[in-house]
Amino acid sequence: MTNTTDSTPRRTPLHEVHAELGASFTDFAGWSMPVRYDSELAEHRAVRETAGQFDLSHMGEIELTGPQAADALDYAMVGKLSAVQVGRARYTMVCDVDGGILDDLVVYRLAEQHYLVVANAGNAALIADELRARASGFDTEVTDRSAETALIAVQGPASAAIVAGATGAELSGLRYYASMPATVDGDEVLLARTGYTGEDGFELFVPAGAAVRVWRRLADAGAAHGLKPAGLACRDSLRLEAGMPLYGNELGTGTTPFHANLGRLVKFDKPGDFVGRAALEKCGEPDRVLVGLRGNGRRAPRHGYRLLHGDHEVGEVTSGALSPTLGHPIAMAFVPPELTEPGTALSADIRGRAEPVEVVSLPFYQRPSSSKG
Repeated sequence: MTNTTDSTPRRTPLHEVHAELGASFTDFAGWSMPVRYDSELAEHRAVRETAGQFDLSHMGEIELTGPQAADALDYAMVGKLSAVQVGRARYTMVCDVDGGILDDLVVYRLAEQHYLVVANAGNAALIADELRARASGFDTEVTDRSAETALIAVQGPASAAIVAGATGAELSGLRYYASMPATVDGDEVLLARTGYTGEDGFELFVPAGAAVRVWRRLADAGAAHGLKPAGLACRDSLRLEAGMPLYGNELGTGTTPFHANLGRLVKFDKPGDFVGRAALEKCGEPDRVLVGLRGNGRRAPRHGYRLLHGDHEVGEVTSGALSPTLGHPIAMAFVPPELTEPGTALSADIRGRAEPVEVVSLPFYQRPSSSKG
């Protein structure tokens, strides 16, 4: 998993498996990743109807251990990670001193003094460095495990049956945003009920040397359930339908959690200071707020397209696509607070033509309640 030159994309431990499966690759955050295998539409539908299998080994995994690991994370992040119970996980953010978002991430508490932080691929090195710096005054050790860890996800209505078949684990008691140790044919893994698709699903943290074995065992367990390998293209359309923000699109240093309707993640009631606290306390009402948009027809507004209210430009689309599940264009964008009411009529400049869009509530898609974990 090391670079040969600065310009050569890194390969995950599963690269050759993807090549065997006929994947098309793209350079994503410095990694050579499968963007699709055959049809991204078929992969998208598989996740919504049966299950899809993803390689997420480009993500960063950083461990904090020691007596003050919880205190260090409370200082480093906007959330109250000391309140997370062992075996549970929390979605949170790392902000800079000005309140801008450096990354959104998931933190797992594996033991009383042991946390696992999972960062986005493009921010993994930055977050590892930031955590080392921010934890320097605490009795904790920060260890970047990214190079030795592979991450495989199985997402979709059939995911529980597939993962149970591969691990032999009893999953009915594993709640959403919880984790447990498990084995796959003798290989030890951390099994988490988490994901980025809007479906029930699981993520398996696997030693890099076991990645191919675990991938193939999951594929075998999923064969009877319609499991398909799935690439980054459908992962993006799935997360957009679920109204989940993407770092670099909806999130970045120019936005705070309040801009992205994620102010609930900022825990001002936790003891002590945290990086960005003073700036976030002064935020007040944000000058722009993230909303969902629904379009008509087949032309979808894309990232960077201008958003208009009458003849006035009022924002910019952050993500957009023709929704495979819903059959109409969907998008997310930042608009002034007075234009956030569902039903507000706007238009998107799609290649010089103003196409009508309507503000709608997020998420665009929610899985049936009967399938929720």
